[in-house]
Amino acid sequence: MTTVDERHDDGAHEGGACDDGAGDGEDLGAYHDVGAEREAPVPDALRARATSSPLAHDTTDPPRARGVADALPLSDPQATRILLAGSKAAHLARAARAGLPVLPGFVLPGTGGDPGRLRRAWLELSDGGTLPLVVRSSSPQEDTQESSLAGRFASVLDVRGWRDFRAAVRTVLDSAHRADGTVAPMAVLVQPMLAARVGGVLFGADPMTGRTDRMLVSVVRGGPDSLVSGEQPGTNHWLTRRGRLSHTAPEGAEQLLGAGELRRLARLARQARGVFGGPQDIEFGFDEAGRLWLFQSRPITAMAARPPRGARLLGPGPVAETLPDQLEPLEEDLWVAPMARGLAAALDIGGTAPRRQLRVLPVVTTVGGRAAADLRLLGVAPPRHRWLALLDPTPGARRLAAAWRVGRLASALPGLATDLVADVDRRLAETPPPDRLTLPGLVAALRWTRTVLVSLHAQEALAGALLAAPRATAAGTALGVLAEARAPGVPDHRVVAAQPVVLALVPPSLSRDLRLPESPAGTNGGPAARTAAASLPPREALRLRVRWVQELQVRLVRDAARRLAAPAGPGGPGGPRNTPDVSEVPQLPDTSKASLGSEAPVGSKVPLGSKAPVGSKVPVGSKVGLLRWQELVDALEHGFLPGDFGERLPRAASAPLPDAFRLAEGGAVVAEQTPGGGRGGTGEGQGVSGGRATGTAWGGTGPRPPDPVLVVRTLDPALAPLLPGLAGLVAQTGSPLSHLAVLAREFGLPTVVGATDAVRRFPPGSRLTIDGTTGDVHTDRNAPADGNPPAPESALTPEPASTQEPTLDPTPTPDLAPNPSAPTPTRSPR
Repeated sequence: MTTVDERHDDGAHEGGACDDGAGDGEDLGAYHDVGAEREAPVPDALRARATSSPLAHDTTDPPRARGVADALPLSDPQATRILLAGSKAAHLARAARAGLPVLPGFVLPGTGGDPGRLRRAWLELSDGGTLPLVVRSSSPQEDTQESSLAGRFASVLDVRGWRDFRAAVRTVLDSAHRADGTVAPMAVLVQPMLAARVGGVLFGADPMTGRTDRMLVSVVRGGPDSLVSGEQPGTNHWLTRRGRLSHTAPEGAEQLLGAGELRRLARLARQARGVFGGPQDIEFGFDEAGRLWLFQSRPITAMAARPPRGARLLGPGPVAETLPDQLEPLEEDLWVAPMARGLAAALDIGGTAPRRQLRVLPVVTTVGGRAAADLRLLGVAPPRHRWLALLDPTPGARRLAAAWRVGRLASALPGLATDLVADVDRRLAETPPPDRLTLPGLVAALRWTRTVLVSLHAQEALAGALLAAPRATAAGTALGVLAEARAPGVPDHRVVAAQPVVLALVPPSLSRDLRLPESPAGTNGGPAARTAAASLPPREALRLRVRWVQELQVRLVRDAARRLAAPAGPGGPGGPRNTPDVSEVPQLPDTSKASLGSEAPVGSKVPLGSKAPVGSKVPVGSKVGLLRWQELVDALEHGFLPGDFGERLPRAASAPLPDAFRLAEGGAVVAEQTPGGGRGGTGEGQGVSGGRATGTAWGGTGPRPPDPVLVVRTLDPALAPLLPGLAGLVAQTGSPLSHLAVLAREFGLPTVVGATDAVRRFPPGSRLTIDGTTGDVHTDRNAPADGNPPAPESALTPEPASTQEPTLDPTPTPDLAPNPSAPTPTRSPR
């Protein structure tokens, strides 16, 4: 007799055969967790006896009058009651009454009852004690629509003899006792064992992609026990509704089932769906005679999120170089909204997207605080239907008008960009430091920054689409300048004050201190860098001004936070400080000399509006980034904050977005599957539970990091108690239909199996990003191996992410209008 004890928090035990001479109900000793039940042959005569026995048709003792432990055959209508028989037995009883291939058996609704009737039922089913039985748990709390509780209670296999049977029943009932002291309601299901030639798990829908028009079958030799326990990965077959084989994984795997058997499984899945009203998670087996048997049927509890038809294809690529980090709400309104408006204007002028669509769909949005662009609108992704795109249904007149505008813009754009750059430089030079501005002046300056960013983004997009690729870039120039300044050990804030071109190397942030990156080895500064800085091409000059304006916004907002936190009176809200120190304010010496791409010589200063040195900290306790734009304006103009402001918390860190994805219901991110996807990462595998997460590798023992990604050899069901609180799960082997994979999907835990040599390649402390949809596992090689998130080396380094599933955070329409003097532009690859 072997016990399958899946109460993982209590540990696994093992026991052997029990003598008939042993005392009734003797403790079985330690159990051994071997997965699901093993099966042995059931003669046809036994099936006939089981269905025609007096127990199955005894009407002299109605179920209500019996003791609660009296054997209730699966053919009895009372066995379909979940509260009486438990979910597992009730589902099998329903399936048997519907004509599905279910083994005979009976259920014990609880404790007590008539031992004589129980013994007669055992004798009848075991053919006088000669055939082995399986004794299984059947709780009303397992196998439900909300939670499978897969593998949380005990089952006992290969039960031979009356005393072993009584001990097995007690073992199952004892497994209802939880570690917290509560007791789950428990019935006991008894069936013959069956020696299966091939067994496995059949899902009536694909739980990993959310497709209800596909079925997933995972099979192994023998019964499904080694599959659901995670010991064997199995061979996976994806089927159509009619059982036609779509594809098999892994490639070259042994074909254990023929085409006819796959069609029979698909028919069984359709029949079970009709009986239970939805796709089912089915355990099955084929005996040596080729007969198909249903061992268990329960609802699929965790289907992957599936984007609606026509969902937009989004991705961070086109905007990640400008806004690579997770943003706070105010940062979204200051930087993402103007970018979306500017790019929409460029696309409208180019005639590359219908104006109606641009009004409804933002070109750039945020997901979990991370910027993402519509890849099709920007032309980064190919159209859905290439042949239809060739026909181009755009009205001819509109195409001609767009071509005329673009033709004129191509020749006029350099001059327009020069004028806009000069206007921005002049305004920056005229803007006093924030602490010298009156409150209305501070608000006006902030409004101007949002307006001019729309024009800058629009012209930059046009320059990228219409003008030749630049030979010099602001970032390359900045690297040369930084190397020259770092040589004598000049601190960061003085480098920025003297050469603000270095701001091209770091993204803006309201909350983090500005830290310039280390100078790469072999980078040379000197006159060449200064010469290049004085002749930046139009697009690079526009991009640099975008960054300067964003830095001005940072300093204006930080001063606004100081005013909101300061007491009323001199130097308080509404007024400038009494004794400003402007020694560190960058200044342009002569705005009349400012021209496209011009850069002040070393030692000159460009006004970015800050008294404090670059890198000064936001006032202690300030949460200004949690405000929206209009809330900040109301607070500055009217002196009050939103009522819930004190309860607002910073956003939980979110994982970096996939290169291309769509949004499902609730804002869930679903990575776009590409040919070869999931096979090009540093730790490729098979995704079995969707979602993305970043965390610290952990082996399940030792100190648990705050964002653990559990890395193990196999999906052992004994790991179930570790799942709550994990950021992700990576296993070297395992099946997407194993008990632990099912539980991972119920927890919404990104999970990857089949990651080759994962335990060795991802030691504890490694920083990992995993994608439970594509199966990618990527490492951050620059992170320390101490289990703690790495400290960012510069403002370019993203913050560590948590497991919270990302949700769509729509960016409100900004309350501004583009600068009428600045032309707006078309498609930009950014």
